[in-house]
Amino acid sequence: MPPRSLGCETKFFKFTFVLFFVAEIYVYRIYSISMKANPTPQSVLNDIAQIQHMERGSLSVIRQGPKRPYYNHQCYEKGRNVSRYVPGDQVADLEQAIAGYHRFKQLAEQYVQLMVEKTRAERAAGSKKN
Repeated sequence: MPPRSLGCETKFFKFTFVLFFVAEIYVYRIYSISMKANPTPQSVLNDIAQIQHMERGSLSVIRQGPKRPYYNHQCYEKGRNVSRYVPGDQVADLEQAIAGYHRFKQLAEQYVQLMVEKTRAERAAGSKKN
């Protein structure tokens, strides 16, 4: 009796799981470890300096091929929507670069908020003196 066939194996889900796992580890390292209880403007600038790669835009699967998915990177450049094909071996790096950009935006907003609070506190202290 021939061995029973279990059907074809889809490697897409394995690949997706690996990418998700890599992205999860990266996000944990960036967001959890660098978050401090009472950040200072200087500590936020130091965190910004630690970001090594940034890329704007989003990454999406444009279609599922017979062996692997095909990816597309979309972003705005000079007011126009630009779309680029991304080879499979560059997907993980691009995801990290996009996460780096989102982290930069979050830290920049945090820096602005800290500086606004500092400026307001200094103004309030100066008006009390007069």
